[in-house]
This record gives sequence, C-alpha cells and structure tokens, in this order.
Amino acid sequence: MSTRFITSLLAFVVLSHSLEAQSTRDAAAGVSLMSRQPVASQSPALVAVASAILPGAGQAIMRQKRSVVYLALEAAGIGYYVSQHRLGERERTRYRNLSRSVARAAFSPDGPAGTWDYYERMEKYVASGEYDVVAGGSVDPEPNADTFNGAMWLLARQTYWRDAETPPPLESAEYRAALEFYTSRAVTPEFRWSWTNDPGAFQQYRSAIASSNNAFRHAEQIVSVLIANHFLSAVDAYASLKLRMRHSGEGAAALVASWPF
Repeated sequence: MSTRFITSLLAFVVLSHSLEAQSTRDAAAGVSLMSRQPVASQSPALVAVASAILPGAGQAIMRQKRSVVYLALEAAGIGYYVSQHRLGERERTRYRNLSRSVARAAFSPDGPAGTWDYYERMEKYVASGEYDVVAGGSVDPEPNADTFNGAMWLLARQTYWRDAETPPPLESAEYRAALEFYTSRAVTPEFRWSWTNDPGAFQQYRSAIASSNNAFRHAEQIVSVLIANHFLSAVDAYASLKLRMRHSGEGAAALVASWPF
C-alpha cells in the first residue's frame, strides 16, 4: 500500500511539471489564468506556508486544480495510517492475551506485562526455561540451551569461560562475570513461559506478532509519505508563484482572494 502512495507521488510530480509548463507557455503568451478573477496581492512565502500546513492549500489559493491531488493524498495517507495503527494495536492485544492464557498460564497468568523485547523472545523460543533450577543459595542457571534462559547461560559461558563446558571455580572472576551476564538477561519467574503443550497457540502467537509488527511498520512508512507530501506541496506552491511573478513582470503576484471550495 505504501508503495502505491509513493508511486502516486512520483506520477503527480510528472503531471505537475506538465501542468506548470503549460501555465508558463500561457503566461508567456500573455494569457493569465488569474486575470479573469478578482485578485489580491499575496506572496510566495504565504502559499508555501499554507501548503506546508495543509498540502494543496497553497495551490487552492492560486486556484490550481492539482490542489485536489495533494489533499486527496493527505486524506488517504492519514486514513491508511489510522487503519494500520489500529490493526497493529489489535494484533498486539491478541498476542499478549495469548501469552497470558497459554504460555504463561501455568506460571504467572496475572504477572506484569513485558517489554517489546520480551514478546519478541517469546516468539523465538518455545520455552523460557527456569531462572534458578535449584532452590536456595546462589542462582543455578538453566542448563537447557534450547530454552531462552539456557541459551543466555551458554552465551555467558562462551563469553567469559576459557571452555564453555568446563566451569571455573564458583568464586573465580570468570564464573562471577558469566553469572552476572546471565542474571541481567535471563527471564525471571514472574515472566516465565512455555508453549510446549499447545504448539497451535504458539503458531497463532507468532502470526499475531508478525501481523502487528508489519502494521506498525506500514504506519511508520506512511508518515514518511505524508511528510513528503507536505514538503512537495510547499515547494510546488512557492516555485509556481515565483514563476508567475517573473512572467507577469510585476513586484507581486495576482492571486484569487476567495477560496475555490
């Protein structure tokens, strides 16, 4: 969808240049599109600011038909942004509800909501694993590297130990550094999860989080298109009026004071 918006903008640039070229030929021939209307003095800065605030406004002041194109692109872009943002929020609510009702149900269904990174991790690992596999004393990390916590402990050992499979003394700097790495990244008990007993729900979760991410990404892309529409409309309005002023040979441009809509 965002690609179609960008294509429309590019097509409009070509069209606007064609229309402006025709306007220039008319002005050179002494034919002013504005001379037949009641006029008031305006400045290029005014129409540029008007178009920067509302795309097409400057063109509408000059009674240029392409103002409708800028306004239509703005309306369609805002509508698309709202729809994609709502879809992203709806899918986000769906995957968070799935995480509570399925993956976290056996551990902490009423636990706190996680960060964006937490839900992304839940998509990549079937289970978080335990935080501390032996109750009491210091933390004993999860050994199963297929779980998230186990993967973090493996990475910690590979990072700080000479041999990831041969533990150094518990009081050594290497072991303490690895353990600190693990405890700062591992999932704590209130966030523990497991999709093991419901792979179907796991697939639904992954689908919902992908849909949410895509929707929010599309919304961000449309914001860029909307900004481009404001900028292009402002530049077009400014350049168009400056061109007419040059061909009119006057110090100010003659513009229609009343709005065409």
